Amino acid sequence: MTTVALILAGGIGSRLYPASRGDRPKQFLPIGGEESLLARTAERAGFADELVVATCPEFVDEVPEHTPEAEVIVEPDRKDTGPALTYATHRIRERYGAESGEEDTDEQLVVVAMPSDHHVADTTAFQETMERGARVAGETGRLVTFGVTPDRPETGYGYIEPGPERQTATGEQFSELARFHEKPDSETANEYVEAGYRWNSGIFAWTPESFLSAAADSPLGALVDRLAAGELEAGFDIVDPVSVDYAVLERVDDAAVVPAEFTWDDLGSWDALERLLPQDANGNVAIGEHLTIDAADNVVASDDKHVSLVGVSGLAVVAYDDRVLVVPKGEAQRVREAVSMLKADDEF
Repeated sequence: MTTVALILAGGIGSRLYPASRGDRPKQFLPIGGEESLLARTAERAGFADELVVATCPEFVDEVPEHTPEAEVIVEPDRKDTGPALTYATHRIRERYGAESGEEDTDEQLVVVAMPSDHHVADTTAFQETMERGARVAGETGRLVTFGVTPDRPETGYGYIEPGPERQTATGEQFSELARFHEKPDSETANEYVEAGYRWNSGIFAWTPESFLSAAADSPLGALVDRLAAGELEAGFDIVDPVSVDYAVLERVDDAAVVPAEFTWDDLGSWDALERLLPQDANGNVAIGEHLTIDAADNVVASDDKHVSLVGVSGLAVVAYDDRVLVVPKGEAQRVREAVSMLKADDEF
């Protein structure tokens, strides 16, 4: 079996504004570490035989600075994970599949697709889980999701409801995927955790044949047809932005869930930093120079600016370039509302 790690790096990460901007997406930033998020993701992909990064035209020149060993696939336009993964999987099958014409290419090819903006504490456990998921995908032909075991009732993540437990012919354990659940309110999140649901990590594994066959019977079908005809630009022109979960995974009846027991976090918004960085005596976490007086439970982040907080609590205060963001931590997801307005005024 040949495993290809596919990293999605074409987004911007608007909820991490103003650090993340149109010309400086979050995957290129060293948030919560010394290396960029993309470079750290690539390091975790050591379980794979090949490494591929999918990105957009605006970022293609910078990707090799963070992942010099990766092959780069360029999608024509940002249209969410559905079109991006369809095109990348198509290209990977052409490049690494048996039909590529390489005599030593294994007939069994599995793609493990992952975002470029996650935090994983235990690389060894992560890699072992990815290997297990790849084997399940290869042996069963199922589309595989990786469900993280929750350590809290989180309202910022979607959830996966596992179904009956199964195993492959070689004894690999997995569950049927019963249902996806959207981001819940606090009460529902508690119910999900108590019921044994798992966080939807946004990491997947599949054989190209299985995925493209499922995509052909989905809202991505026209794109699959155009890609088969060698009409990439036309395919992206006619497809609407859509997530791969909604377009494909939710529509198949035999998807699988492989449990992920490693510590995981989606670095999607500023409040995530309080789970990753050391706290001071008052629960504040910070990146960059700062001063706090009678301030508690805040998140502070800046580039070369000194930030002072006095008598405030529960805020995210972020200063990058010529921009400053102040938002209650509990409403950090709403940063995208500000970004939408800035984009409309061509100020992003």
